[in-house]
Amino acid sequence: MPDLGDEGRWLIIEANDGKFYGTGGSWKRSGEWVGYGSLSEDDVSLDAALAAAHQWAAKYDVPTIWVQLAP
Repeated sequence: MPDLGDEGRWLIIEANDGKFYGTGGSWKRSGEWVGYGSLSEDDVSLDAALAAAHQWAAKYDVPTIWVQLAP
């Protein structure tokens, strides 16, 4: 994932030990920062992680979801 600086909107899913953990950050329309941390029920598969991440990305105008399948 490229360095987006302090103003960037980002979301990444990282694979680790067969699970898929999502983290991210964006800005609400009010200017307030909002963070994303995946829920354990969404970490069980890449499809579940992507579905949850896609919903959050759409809500907070994150244009790209990066996926890292290997460390």
